[in-house]
Amino acid sequence: MRDLAPGRPRAGCPSFPRARIAAAQLLLVVAAACSPAAAGAQVFLATRANPEFEIGPLFVRASVGPSLGPVTVDVLWSLAVPPTRSALGLEQDLYLLWPAELRSEDKASGDATLGEYVRSRGFTVTGEGRLPLFVEDLYPPPGATATDRPTGAAPFVSFRHVGLESLGFQPAASMIRIPWTPDLVNRVRLLKLRLQLESAIRPKPATWLEELVRGPRHVLSLSFNDVRGPALFPLYLENRARALQLASEPSQLLVRFADAKRLRIDEVFPRTGTREPSDGAAPGGEMVSVFLDTSEGAVPQVLTIQFGYASGLQAWAPILIPLAFFVLGRATGPLIERVARGLGRSLSARLRFGRGAGGAGRAEGAFLSRETLARIIPGRTTYEDVLALCGQDTLEEQERLGAPERRTLVYRGRRIVPRRERRLLWLLSSVSDWELEEQEVEITLERGLVQDVHVRVRRARLPYPDSL
Repeated sequence: MRDLAPGRPRAGCPSFPRARIAAAQLLLVVAAACSPAAAGAQVFLATRANPEFEIGPLFVRASVGPSLGPVTVDVLWSLAVPPTRSALGLEQDLYLLWPAELRSEDKASGDATLGEYVRSRGFTVTGEGRLPLFVEDLYPPPGATATDRPTGAAPFVSFRHVGLESLGFQPAASMIRIPWTPDLVNRVRLLKLRLQLESAIRPKPATWLEELVRGPRHVLSLSFNDVRGPALFPLYLENRARALQLASEPSQLLVRFADAKRLRIDEVFPRTGTREPSDGAAPGGEMVSVFLDTSEGAVPQVLTIQFGYASGLQAWAPILIPLAFFVLGRATGPLIERVARGLGRSLSARLRFGRGAGGAGRAEGAFLSRETLARIIPGRTTYEDVLALCGQDTLEEQERLGAPERRTLVYRGRRIVPRRERRLLWLLSSVSDWELEEQEVEITLERGLVQDVHVRVRRARLPYPDSL
């Protein structure tokens, strides 16, 4: 009988008290609640303690389609026997601990020995059955239509701990027994175990706007050596002397996605994961993989992928959204510009910054002050004096052909002055309206002397200042 059978002594593995198992489960509940649900293989166990062989190579391969239905996971592996050791005498069943409840299409009953084993350790059995086993040839013969062939079934039992319900929902786990076959030590073949997982893909929380534009996002995790679950850890701790290590051969966690045109992968962890087009059994897809570090020992190794499948319209979103903003900008740009200008005009017309109570306002052209005009004296002020006082940049001269010694200098200007009502803050005051003054000064000269000065002033009130 197998050493793992209930009621039989387990050589090389001392009994582990149930109290210590319960305590270990209690400590792991919080960590298990915070960790993502993983869909990968966890730990291989041998029947006898201190096995003389290792697992290698190992491939945990998941297949995902746009329907996001149950995920098909294939676990492919072989046994690496040391070159100094013969494979004779190594015959024994293998066990695989899995962190989820399994379902089987095979209606045949499972292994009653597995059920008794987990019940004797305080677990409740939630399901039993058999999983299909295949043998995959690494070098198939020419003309072969398939590289794998059925080679039997692997019984399993799914179970859950029922003593810690007060701490929340307790995830289920499974134990799978893989019968010994000579193909396990054949280096040109891999044994393949196929599973169907219903809860391997988890939705990623997002707002309705994100789902509308980008589509829903999902998270898929594959792992190996992850026994943090409250149902797996006690069994691993009890049988850790039978745990199989990874051989120094290439081993991978791998996910194949169908329909690469609609696939959107947002994030891959760890960063060492690689993406490449899928070939072989799934052409037109994409493949994400990461190599397992064989030097890590029992440290959990996880491949996590955040992804989603876009609909036809969402696939065009990176082009349609900028195009929509461009069209809307061209259509509503003038309206927005008009509103912004009107708002800015109103604010600048009603609020003024400065210390002065009245303010001199703004002037353009030649707006001459009373003091300047008082210094222009008819009969004494010359042409040169007028230019020095009033300037000549905005000067307009008028002459008559019949009176060449007589000329008229014209200065035009205007000034806009705010009428302030009250001070709001130290340097801020409100403006009720604006006063416009338009000035026209005519200076008549004869033989170079001023003869007459004529000033015309027009005033008006405006709700907004004119642009200067």
